[in-house]
Amino acid sequence: MRRDRRGATIVEFAIISPVMLLMMMGLGDLLYQVYTQSVLNGAVQKAARDSGIEGGAAITTTIDSNVISIITPLVKNLVLNCSTPAVKSTWCSKRESYDSFSEVAPEPFVDTNGNGIRDPGECFTDENGNGTWDADPGITGQGGASAVTLYTMTITYPRLFPFAKLFGASTTQTISATSLLKNQPYATQTTNTNVTVCT
Repeated sequence: MRRDRRGATIVEFAIISPVMLLMMMGLGDLLYQVYTQSVLNGAVQKAARDSGIEGGAAITTTIDSNVISIITPLVKNLVLNCSTPAVKSTWCSKRESYDSFSEVAPEPFVDTNGNGIRDPGECFTDENGNGTWDADPGITGQGGASAVTLYTMTITYPRLFPFAKLFGASTTQTISATSLLKNQPYATQTTNTNVTVCT
């Protein structure tokens, strides 16, 4: 019996097949995510260009719907939901406008104590005119002529395979695409006056 090797292949297959199946499902899930991300990137780039033309700010809902219609063949039954944490089969869009590309950063401040953090009393440049220091000084919305708009679309969908629970991972996957474009100069640009505030 020691020399009898019949059935060894079945035993070896039983040992290897679970690992092989998990690897194949993981690779399939990863490839699906990469493909869906690339489709979303293209859709968001087109949507951002469409939003930046004259009248684009008035039809942002339609433009968002166009992005969702491009993604729908890959992710079914998407509904608008911007709650945190995101739930499966949801989408959320966000637009923030700035006067220029250089303002897409925390408002500059004078770091008097050198700790790299804006502390109360340290002077800052109020770029959005709200009187408080902002790590993101963007104003919600598409903005006007020649404004710079940061457009973000986030999609959350259920994973293709249910193996994620085995490793304690989430059963949903979230992907996001952003585009930073300047609106067309279809009118005179309205800009905020930068004021130094020391509070």
